[in-house]
Amino acid sequence: MINVVLAFMIIICFLIATVIHEYVHALTASLLGDPTPRIQGRQSLGLRAHLDPLGTLLCVVLAFTPVGGGPIALGWGKPVKTDPWKLRGGPNVGTLVVSFSGILASLTLGFLMAFLIRLLPAALYENLIVMRVVQFMVVFAATNIVVGLFNLLPIYPLDGYQILYTLLPSRQALKFARSAQYGPLIIMFIVFLLPLLGSLTRTNGFFLFRLPFFFMEAVLSLVSLTSGKLFTDVYFLYNIL
Repeated sequence: MINVVLAFMIIICFLIATVIHEYVHALTASLLGDPTPRIQGRQSLGLRAHLDPLGTLLCVVLAFTPVGGGPIALGWGKPVKTDPWKLRGGPNVGTLVVSFSGILASLTLGFLMAFLIRLLPAALYENLIVMRVVQFMVVFAATNIVVGLFNLLPIYPLDGYQILYTLLPSRQALKFARSAQYGPLIIMFIVFLLPLLGSLTRTNGFFLFRLPFFFMEAVLSLVSLTSGKLFTDVYFLYNIL
């Protein structure tokens, strides 16, 4: 059964997390001396500047169609383009700093929100309206951690692709770059088509068909450890035991 309220929370949190993630990339590049993101309008907190249509659509579909076993905020934003030769520290170090900056910002924001949940008095959980606020805080924390960890994958257009490309020797990097054109398809296959295939064939107990579910469970475990509360229900995210 689709939890509409939760689905909208996931989408809203994903939009906010993606904008902040990409904005930090652009801001870091500017601080390192490259004006390219600012010139291209990426040093902005506006949705239009950072959202990727396909990446956003994937998040919406997964929020309303939890084919992997539960709703999840998986998707991606529009990559921030930089001129590596204008970055302080050189093209390699500068590019790595820009790439990791968005990841670190997302993880920091996610864990900070989870820690704020720890500070909430237990009496607040007795109020249904406040519980919705707590639910949103959990979703926001989980979404930012998801965005941070998901971007570590070395698949275009995720940050991990740029990180690995930068670290590889020139010849291997050129070969690896050929995978960029298939990146979005690879992501769609792993997080949507495989789970969908498992659902259609009723073999979704196989671990490859439940990778998004396991990923979300791991993220919720991190939120639980940080918040001191136990969030065990991947479907609703707000059962507090």
